[in-house]
Order: sequence, then C-alpha cells, then structure tokens
Amino acid sequence: MSADHLPAYRPVSHSRVTLTELMIPSYANFGGKIHGGILLSLMDKVAYAAASKHAGTYCVTVSVDGVNFLQPVEVGELVSLLASVNYVGRTSLLVGIKVIAEDVRSGSVKHTNTCYFTMVAKDDEGRPSQVPGLLLETPDDTRRFLEAIKRREFKEQYRQEFDNARSILALEEQQHLLEKERCQLGY
Repeated sequence: MSADHLPAYRPVSHSRVTLTELMIPSYANFGGKIHGGILLSLMDKVAYAAASKHAGTYCVTVSVDGVNFLQPVEVGELVSLLASVNYVGRTSLLVGIKVIAEDVRSGSVKHTNTCYFTMVAKDDEGRPSQVPGLLLETPDDTRRFLEAIKRREFKEQYRQEFDNARSILALEEQQHLLEKERCQLGY
C-alpha cells in the first residue's frame, strides 16, 4: 500500500507484534547471562516490525529510552518481546516494548525490561513520511498514549535543562563536586 493510500487512522491492535526466541549458549556472556546487546537487537527488530506495520512503510530507529535490565536472562529461556505503537506524531512513532523471559522447565515467567523506541517512517527516497493517526481502542491504549506525551515533555525538559547546565558549567567552580566521586584529576 503506497503512502498516498494509507488509512487516516490505524488501530493500536494493527501494530501489535510478539517476537519469541530461545536463548542459546552463543548469546551468553562470560557470566552465563544473555548479552544485553542480543536483547537490544531483538528489541530493535520488534520495534521495526510494529512501527512498519502501522506506518505501512520502512521505519528507522531514532532513539531508545528506558533500557533498564531488571533481571538477567538465562540460557535456555524463551524470551518474548511484546510491542505496539503507543503514540504517533506526523512522521514519528513511539513503540512500547515489554520483554519477558520464561523458564520452560519450571514455567516461571519474569518481566526483564520495558523500553520505548522512537521510530521515523521513511518514503522510497529516504525522506520522512507521514504516518496514519492512532485509533485508541482501549483505556490502556489511551493511558499509553498520554504517558508518551508526558515522556516527550520530560525528555525535552531534561534536554533543555542539561544543555543549560552544560553551557554554564564553569570547570573551576564545579570541581568541588568531584570530591565525593571515584575519580582523580590527572592534570
């Protein structure tokens, strides 16, 4: 379907994707846990799938927020990544991803991560492409959309505050902040 023939709105359910993969020994680090990079790669794949389904076009990753590994993932566990579009702008989409790991022997399931990927839709020439609006089907869809608005506001506030703090940071005046830190000046 070309971008000219996309619907005005697509329901959140249209973008829902689940990716499940068995964690094999080659994915493990020296400590026997699954590499965070393996999990990030899987998150990127599922974010692309959800965003592209909604947008009806190629999408690229712009940013990743909230990647906190809450619990380790073990070799032999089944990892499922549940993704859906939570918010859309004109050309951008925010994909929420919940990662769970299941020990198939014991049946125990643990939530290992929730994160958010900002994606941008691209046309055939690589330019940003408008995406359909989002039809919110449930109260949870609405809550996630509103949370995404707040997340964007907080992210922008943080960026502005950090840029302001960095621009006024006088090295000599701020060195006292290093006294309680684990660092040593080598100059």
